[in-house]
Amino acid sequence: MPHNKLPRTPSLRHHKATGQGFVELNGRRMYLGVYGRRETQERYHQLIAEWIANGRELPIAPDQITVVEMVARFWKHALRYYRRPDGAPSDEIGNFRIALRPLVSLYGNTEAGRFGPKALKAVRQRMIDSGNSRGYINKNVQRTKSLFKWAVAEELIPPSVYQSLQAVPGLKRGRSEARETAAIKPVPEAHIDVVHPYASRQVWAMVQLQLLTGARAGELVGLRPIDLDTGGAVWSCTPPAHKTAHHGHRRVILFGPRAQRVLQPFLAGRAVTDYLISPQEAEAERYAKATIHRRPDQKPNPRRTDRTLGDCYTVCSYRRAIHRACEDAGVPRWSPHRLRHNTASRLRRDYGIDTAQTILGHRLGSAVTEIYCEANLARAVEIIAKTG
Repeated sequence: MPHNKLPRTPSLRHHKATGQGFVELNGRRMYLGVYGRRETQERYHQLIAEWIANGRELPIAPDQITVVEMVARFWKHALRYYRRPDGAPSDEIGNFRIALRPLVSLYGNTEAGRFGPKALKAVRQRMIDSGNSRGYINKNVQRTKSLFKWAVAEELIPPSVYQSLQAVPGLKRGRSEARETAAIKPVPEAHIDVVHPYASRQVWAMVQLQLLTGARAGELVGLRPIDLDTGGAVWSCTPPAHKTAHHGHRRVILFGPRAQRVLQPFLAGRAVTDYLISPQEAEAERYAKATIHRRPDQKPNPRRTDRTLGDCYTVCSYRRAIHRACEDAGVPRWSPHRLRHNTASRLRRDYGIDTAQTILGHRLGSAVTEIYCEANLARAVEIIAKTG
């Protein structure tokens, strides 16, 4: 079946032996009354509407559905719901996959309606025993709660189940066995500059762009010429996919003169829909600089992994490239996300927290008006023209 066609909706059929109208859904035959009568037709349409709204699945009584069956139904919803504007699955799919593993492992065959606060605490303890950090555990417990909230909305379990889980608070700092992590701090300047000789020009360009614009790594790896508005003294980009896009929030990345100089070598001769920062180009340049090359008759080495070079970097591949450069330079590893803290600290110190929030793309409070946001953006453009 072509992927753009919806599955066929089962029709109302006539059981001639009994004169009943029936429909078959998910392998079950359901009789709806005397065939040809108006009330039978109405029951059919009502049943089909509920079946489609339920993800083309028949309802299950709350005392019958198990946790693993509930997760299976939720997964169909998640694959449709957690998607980027281009249709690709978002990172939240992977987050849910990891978050729900302890739940399914411990309580997969348990009736979902019997899952309570003590069971949730047992799932959380499994996460603690696995060595996860407190913040990471709290996020995954919240994702587990959101699974049960969805199930309540789908009438798979009683509302009281989700309400009872809300009584389980998040782990507090210093009051649990969970591992604590150090606060994220800016990268020391010396640790940034020293990796330059060991990083490709593509990776180093993204490092510079993060420092100059305060952009997230995920907002830069997929940047294309067509995404840039180069009409003014300060260039801008409004990425369709970003951290708060699903809330309808707007994100603007500003590129001042220094950031433009970083971008210009990658714009020359490139198609407008091609990615600006290409790992394939980085690998070709690295190979061209190598002093020793493979002989034409040399047998290929067996591949260690199934990974291949993509058209653009991912956040993970960008982070790995920085980690390798740090190891070669002999400095402690640092991640791209910490570069935003460098920019944030500088902007807060020199221009105040409101401007820093606007440039970094932090969502301001709901009480802030659109006029105030536009004023902040205008101020941000002035500052980036000087500093970025």
